[in-house]
Amino acid sequence: MVTRAVLFDVDFTLIYPGPTFQAPGYQAFSARHGITVDAARFDTAVASAAQLLDLPEDTVYEDEIHIGYTRHILEQMGASGNVDALDACAREIYREWAACRHFELYDDVPAVLKTLTAAGVRIGLVSNSHRCLASFQTHFELEGLISATVSSSEHGMLKPHPSIFRAALELMDVPPPEAMMVGDSVPHDIEGALRLGMRAALLHRSERAHPREAELAGLGVPTMRSLHELTGLL
Repeated sequence: MVTRAVLFDVDFTLIYPGPTFQAPGYQAFSARHGITVDAARFDTAVASAAQLLDLPEDTVYEDEIHIGYTRHILEQMGASGNVDALDACAREIYREWAACRHFELYDDVPAVLKTLTAAGVRIGLVSNSHRCLASFQTHFELEGLISATVSSSEHGMLKPHPSIFRAALELMDVPPPEAMMVGDSVPHDIEGALRLGMRAALLHRSERAHPREAELAGLGVPTMRSLHELTGLL
């Protein structure tokens, strides 16, 4: 089957957070609100919060889901201070997550997107964030490479609901069997796409094997360490 379109997740697939959303950044946010946190507990706190985003397929996008995720990180970092200050801090962090200036583009992204476009493959973005995807393209100088964008905050449903993938494919006039989804999340990106009848590839930017790598291979889903591997899979 010819691949006519590739949908990409955005956060941790095409871009990654800079210092603002690392431990020192959380400390700085907290200090502005009179809150004390332990930066050494940041990684453990983020890992603990991940379970809060493992939601039912039919979950509607709500700001409070992500604000609660952020609040959990602060709490797990030992946040001390009044409840109102903690809530205000979590909301400020959530708002700033939408700003492209706090993120960096992975080095392999521009070349791969240009190669796909030159080959006639349509590119779409499907994101569970509230970031403006038009601003994303402008900020990272990707104009002319993206055919369609759908963010869950505008669409209404979170990945892995099939409607968000379908909406992007309909904008590109490409049926699911002729499209591939690329992302870093198995439940949100890979499983959602497979249920719609798309192909999928997991992007796991680590030298360590992904815990579900063998299982995914059995389903015909390759695991890539770099986006450069994608062109060989189409």
